[in-house]
Amino acid sequence: MALPLREQAKYWGAAAVLFLLLLWLMGDVILPFVVGGALAYFLDPVADRLQRLGLSRVAATAIITVAAILIIVLLVLSIIPSLISQLTALVNAAPQISARLQAFLLERFPELSDSTSTARQTLAQIASAIQARGAELANGLLTSALSILNAVIFIVVVPVVAFYLLLDWDKLIARVDNLIPRDHAPVVRTLARDINAVIAGFVRGQVSVCLILGTFYSVALMVAGLQYGMIVGAIAGAITFIPYVGSLVGGALAIGLALFQFWGDWVSIGIIAAIFAVGQFVEGNILTPKLVGQSVGLHPVWLLFALSVFGSVFGFVGMLVAVPVAAAIGVITRFGLVQYENSLLYQGYSRQNADEAPD
Repeated sequence: MALPLREQAKYWGAAAVLFLLLLWLMGDVILPFVVGGALAYFLDPVADRLQRLGLSRVAATAIITVAAILIIVLLVLSIIPSLISQLTALVNAAPQISARLQAFLLERFPELSDSTSTARQTLAQIASAIQARGAELANGLLTSALSILNAVIFIVVVPVVAFYLLLDWDKLIARVDNLIPRDHAPVVRTLARDINAVIAGFVRGQVSVCLILGTFYSVALMVAGLQYGMIVGAIAGAITFIPYVGSLVGGALAIGLALFQFWGDWVSIGIIAAIFAVGQFVEGNILTPKLVGQSVGLHPVWLLFALSVFGSVFGFVGMLVAVPVAAAIGVITRFGLVQYENSLLYQGYSRQNADEAPD
């Protein structure tokens, strides 16, 4: 005799609470394993395709691993040093940019030199707030970098975890499937397939969008002659997965730098602004509809909410799991709404009697 649904809900609810508690307590420790599992999940379709071509799972995993190592080595030798050098130069130039901004404002708005003016006091308050938040952010990033992204452990553990999970991925999925309660196995499998489709469609598509836009912004800004164009484009592309934030932050940073570099040359400034306008148009009308699509069901507001909540509660690990959790909650919510619309609670006895009445 199966347990009543109310009892089952208690057990699964307790399991969910325990999972969230472990995620909160062990967030720093499990980060390499979460990243390794994510890599194995995204590379599993590639391994499956290689298997369909006649390779064994071991051979497919080995080929993927070697290809990934070669790609990482090429990135380390070619692109990453340039990004690091531009980022370092941008950070070192920040005091000079700040001084030029102050001189620029005082030249065109002389009233700002009066310390008692409302505008001067407002700017001073904004500067103080930015400085305080900037110091807090820098300290947080430094702490996170030292405590979470321990370079040696991260670099060693992630590839090993990804390799072994990718090697045994199909066995793990089969084992999990065998542990599903038999009464609910068909429904759970259907929900799991829907959740997998949502995650795959969104994340794989969004990663492609980020790579394409990051490359476009970096190349276009460098061709336009903007200093630090590569790092600005990389930043804009990397955060494109957050709706509207990538284009806004990247555009504001690029146009701000262009104003200092090309002040008076409005054509060059207009070209920088046009690059981000074109990028935003291509993203919204071509890339996102084609690569991500509308069927994934992750509304931008829901995604922002999930990233904010999980990031604030669970830190960086929370941001990594925010998208799959948001996708799972969305699929389960839609399933629940369908059940509700077919239930007596929604339709009432009058609708049921009408359906059962003879013609």
